[in-house]
Amino acid sequence: MSRREELAERLGHVQSKISRSDVTLIVVTKTYPASDVQILHELGVRNFGENRSEEGAEKSAIVGATWHFQGGIQSRKLRDIALWADVIHSLDNSGHISKLESATQKSMDVFLQLSLDGDPSRGGVIESELAVLADQVLATANLKLLGLMCVPPVDADPRKAFIEISQIHRRFISRYPGASSLSAGMSGDYEIAMDCGATHIRVGSSILGPRAPHE
Repeated sequence: MSRREELAERLGHVQSKISRSDVTLIVVTKTYPASDVQILHELGVRNFGENRSEEGAEKSAIVGATWHFQGGIQSRKLRDIALWADVIHSLDNSGHISKLESATQKSMDVFLQLSLDGDPSRGGVIESELAVLADQVLATANLKLLGLMCVPPVDADPRKAFIEISQIHRRFISRYPGASSLSAGMSGDYEIAMDCGATHIRVGSSILGPRAPHE
C-alpha cells in the first residue's frame, strides 16, 4: 500500500465518524514530513495543526491551508507563531494576549485554553479565570475569540471530563455568545468529545499512523 493509499484510508475512517456538519477536523502533522501534508491537502484536508512553531512555519510555506497552533506558548516564540498561524488554540496568559495583539496586524482566531485541574505544567486556566482573558481578547482589534480549548487530565475518565468541559463551555457561551466553538478531542477520544459537543477535533496518529517512540 502506498503512503497516499494509507493516508486516504485512515482519513476516510476518521471522516466516517464525523456525523455533524459543524465539526472541523484538524489534522495534526507534528513530526510528520511536509510530503504527508501535501498528500492530505490533495485528499481535501484544509485544516492542519502544529505544536511547534518551526514546523508550522516550514509546512505552511509549502502547503496553503488554515494552520492551527495548539502547543504550549513560549513568549519569545509568539511573534514567529503569528507569522504563520491562522488560529491559536492555547492562549492562557494575559501577557501573551498583549504580545500577540502587538505582534500581528492580521485578524487571528483564538481559543482560550481551559484547565480542569489547574495543573500549571499542562497549560490552561481554571473556569474562574477565563472571563478576565476573554474580556482582554474582546478588547483587542485583531484577535477574534472563537471559544475554549481543553485537554482533559491524563488520569481523568474521558466522558466525565468532556461532559464537564461542555458544561463549562455552555456557561462561558452564556456570557460570551460569540465564543461558540469548542476545541476538544484527539486521536484517542475524539468520538467522545464530539458526543459532548466539540466543534473542533485535533487528530494526528489516527490518520498519519504511530509516531516514533521518542516523539
